[in-house]
Amino acid sequence: MNLELLESFGQNHPEEFDGTLDCVSIAITCAFNRHGTLLAVGCNDGRIVIWDFLTRGIAKVINAHVHPVCSLSWSRDGHKLLTAATDNTVSLWTIMTGECDKIFRFPSPVLKVQFHPRDSTRFIVCPMKHAAVLMNINGTHQIIPLDDDSDLNIVASFDRRGKYVYTGNAKGRILVFTIKKLDMVASFKVTTGTLNTTAIKSIEFARRGNCFLVNSADRIIRVYESGEILACGRGGEPEPIQKLQDLVNKTLWKKCCFSGDGEYIVAGSARQHSLYIWEKGVGNLVKILHGTKGELLLDVVWHPVRPIIVSISSGLVSIWAQNQVENWSAFAPDFKELDENVEYEEHESEFDLEDEDKEKEENQNGKEEEDYEVDVTTVEPIQAFVSSDEESEDNSALLYLHVSPEIEEPEEGWAVPTDMPPEETPMNEKKRGHSNSDVSPSPKKKKTKSLDIDLPGAPLDEIHPLLNVKKPNEKGQSKKSNRSQKPRQKSDKSKHKEYYW
Repeated sequence: MNLELLESFGQNHPEEFDGTLDCVSIAITCAFNRHGTLLAVGCNDGRIVIWDFLTRGIAKVINAHVHPVCSLSWSRDGHKLLTAATDNTVSLWTIMTGECDKIFRFPSPVLKVQFHPRDSTRFIVCPMKHAAVLMNINGTHQIIPLDDDSDLNIVASFDRRGKYVYTGNAKGRILVFTIKKLDMVASFKVTTGTLNTTAIKSIEFARRGNCFLVNSADRIIRVYESGEILACGRGGEPEPIQKLQDLVNKTLWKKCCFSGDGEYIVAGSARQHSLYIWEKGVGNLVKILHGTKGELLLDVVWHPVRPIIVSISSGLVSIWAQNQVENWSAFAPDFKELDENVEYEEHESEFDLEDEDKEKEENQNGKEEEDYEVDVTTVEPIQAFVSSDEESEDNSALLYLHVSPEIEEPEEGWAVPTDMPPEETPMNEKKRGHSNSDVSPSPKKKKTKSLDIDLPGAPLDEIHPLLNVKKPNEKGQSKKSNRSQKPRQKSDKSKHKEYYW
């Protein structure tokens, strides 16, 4: 399929609701792979559901964690997935097999994980109330330096190419470090018009272009150009390209991100299930998408190449897309749509291979048109999947997962899977006793390597924000105390639901 043919000539943003994806469990966070063919959804029971986004069917379910999954990140080639849970663990998964390669245990809750855009052996971890950590999959790590303000509420992100790390703190200061030596090359403060600063909530980079956005606590989304930030150096005062906000409702933003082409910005409201879409170049609000009233938004992601937005609220994954209207005249200008059947008179030689009655047409030069060969074997790279510093696509990238059919009642002679040993019967025991030693047992799953990451000065008694629900009033506390005296009859799953919602 050629993506160039899919680009619409009108608006390139979603317009309406286009269905939901039900993961059975309560969905919390999601992330697309680089090509947008697979969608990973992290759930409150620790499961990761991999959706085939073209067929909108579940391709794989991984029982990843015991506690809720709070952050996901795909590697560049799509073969690995990095997950973080509320029990302070970060896990590395091989998507094709569904096996866990390594587990990293941190002393404090992990708020965010992000793979390096080009190097699948490195990633960033943002622990709670601690400096960001630049990790290697072999377990070695480097702590990204703090500013003189020594504020520990840090958010961090790689830039588009992975050459720099951008960090922001609760005092509105953004620092830029090189990846190789973690040297600070630029810094600036986000101010609210006056000298007052505002806390940085997140930093997001566009897939195309050199722009990035800063979501801050003053309810304004600022868009900067990374080249200008680096040119200003330390203590610079760069001006944002755009300032985006909801002037009417003064909405606080839960999650913000760029569109695949970097031309649009979507922001999800922290109060309700509403998505605001702005055009980056002009800064005007082009669309507001409203979900069900009373729902709280948890996550928002934009499809890497299509005008599709995925949002999560009330445990369901909602999809927002364009209204597809068939318009064949766009492909054939002389195509006419008929309201009713019309009799058509067929010419005698209309479907003949060679029209004997028709004279040979000659072009303006008086020469007959020559046949030319059409090259149908050369595959040109799709520009949407190739960076400006690359010439070809990554042929080793994982785009799809094969789905094995579920067989309820297997027929006789059906091969037994190797990972499920046959039932122990006296006959089997006799056979095993008489069998030779060359019969190998069923292969066992390899033990996952677990690494404890030592972070000096990290808080040990912090609770993850997902678990730290708002404290109820005294009335609510008395009700809870009365409920606790009654015998518990609810399952663990219902506990999770009460815990979050």
